[in-house]
Order: sequence, then C-alpha cells, then structure tokens
Amino acid sequence: MLIGTACTLLSAAGLGIAFVVARRRRYALALRTAAVALLPVGLAMTGVVRFVLNMTFNPLAWAGFGVLGLAVLLFLSGRLAEGRGKDRGAGARAAAEPAAGTPRSLPGGGRRGAGAADADDFSDIEAILKKHGI
Repeated sequence: MLIGTACTLLSAAGLGIAFVVARRRRYALALRTAAVALLPVGLAMTGVVRFVLNMTFNPLAWAGFGVLGLAVLLFLSGRLAEGRGKDRGAGARAAAEPAAGTPRSLPGGGRRGAGAADADDFSDIEAILKKHGI
C-alpha cells in the first residue's frame, strides 16, 4: 500500500513538471518527462517494485549477484589472457622478419649497404661546403 502511494505521488510530481515544461512550449521535452514520470506507477502496478524491495534485503540474492560478478570477471580475464597469447605470437614473428618500411633492394636491382648510403649523404654535404668555399 505504501509503495503504491509513494509511486503515485512521484508520478504526479513528474507529470506536474511535464505540464510546466509544456506551458513553455517545449513539447518534445514535456513528452519525454511525462513518459519518465509514468514509470513509477507502471512499475508499482506490475509488482516490480515489490519484487525489487524483497530482493534488496535478501542475502541469498546478493550472493547470487556476487556469483554472477565472479563469472563475468572470470570470463573477461580468460578473454584477456587469450588476447595476450595471440599478441606474443605475432610479436615474435614480427621480430624475426625485417621491418615493412625497410627496402630489401634498390630499384636498380643492386644492393647497397648502410655505409654506401652514408657516403652518398656526406658527398652531397661536401659538395655544398666546397661550393661555398668552406
């Protein structure tokens, strides 16, 4: 009885707020407010509120929520462990292969080492310095 009265008063207050919002010509907001305001009465009429209140003070129900939480935690940790195993395998394969951005050969078909590339860079610098008389 008390639950029904409290839910009715809560819904009446929400409908009053929806009416005030509608007078300000904000009809879409007023409709959403009225829809939310009717929820407590609907839940009380279906018996959901009484069910939730009985479940709230039941230790067996809370133990059930604990078991459900443990199950979700175990499931997620299993998925995490599975994902890490795949990442390690991919990392080992990537370390064995050369990097994708590293050219294996030059377009002309010849292979140049790192020393030859550095020598070309320095020859350009030397040419610039000679041009300026340094």
